[in-house]
Amino acid sequence: MAPAEKSVLFQHIQLDDHSATPKYQQLANSLIQAVQQGKLRKDEVLPSINELSFEFEISRDTAEKGYKHLKKLGLLGSVPGKGYFIKSTDVERSVSVFLLFNKLSPHKKIIYDALAATLGDGARIDFFIYNNDFALFRKLIETRRQDYTHYVIIPHFIEGGEQASQVINTIDKTKLVLLDKLLPGVTGDYAAVYENFEEDIYHALEQALTTLSRYHTLKIIFPAQSYYPEEILAGFSRFCLQYAFAHKVVNDIAQEPLSAGEVYINLMENDLVVLIERILAQGLEVGKEIGVISYNETPLKRIILNGITTISTDFELMGKKAAELILCESREHIQIPFSLTLRSSL
Repeated sequence: MAPAEKSVLFQHIQLDDHSATPKYQQLANSLIQAVQQGKLRKDEVLPSINELSFEFEISRDTAEKGYKHLKKLGLLGSVPGKGYFIKSTDVERSVSVFLLFNKLSPHKKIIYDALAATLGDGARIDFFIYNNDFALFRKLIETRRQDYTHYVIIPHFIEGGEQASQVINTIDKTKLVLLDKLLPGVTGDYAAVYENFEEDIYHALEQALTTLSRYHTLKIIFPAQSYYPEEILAGFSRFCLQYAFAHKVVNDIAQEPLSAGEVYINLMENDLVVLIERILAQGLEVGKEIGVISYNETPLKRIILNGITTISTDFELMGKKAAELILCESREHIQIPFSLTLRSSL
């Protein structure tokens, strides 16, 4: 095994604190990319676990996990007492993904896990979060022009999003996969796995029509500063007008008077907590005097108040379909529909 200059090897390893990709995966991705680019050759000796830990201020467990991942891929070998070395440069890595989510949540984790599992261990995924901030969104795309085979992007913003299509249009459309939402102004032939927010809420509420008919008013909690699409309100209003329900958009549930005969639809998890606390404080009986419908299925909603009715998309299917589009080099647009899970809260 030929020794390599330690400082040169460290130059090949890029660990980004702004990335949501685990550090061990970033370590592995960096070394794989260096091998593919011919910067690391067969039999070159790599830094030890201790050296990696010290140089990059990561735990020994993180460094060791990165090396174990590379051994699993067949790229790394090790000799007891001598350390790790490049065992093979014949490592096929056809997929490298720049993954950009608006936020990290249980539902986004489901998407990520399904995407990663379907792509398989051989795929490189660099994962970033922009926290619904357009300026950070633009910066992440503009400053990370690496040689990715695909860019998978969820475009949700609290403000500034009207310029998002211009930023996305700078990406090669053969590499683009829009996730969760179609964005007006994005041109070209690209892939997408999306929700139709207006139609989804309309048809989900239609599925609950018989139960909803016991109430006279529907209210949707839609905070003024929200990244949720306005199309949700269009579908909600259309349903209420079609089936003659009194209806209202509530911006602040903490200030909204609660009365019997009303159904509340919440989008944000924090609003659900406030809503339930206020309902219980007023002594209203959920599912009889007042109804609750919550966006996005979670295990807790099966239990709270004997079950919260939900309308939700299939996030696992969304991640799986995005990965399948990547693997098949397809630029199809796939709509993932909502479903209603009726429980005691309605």
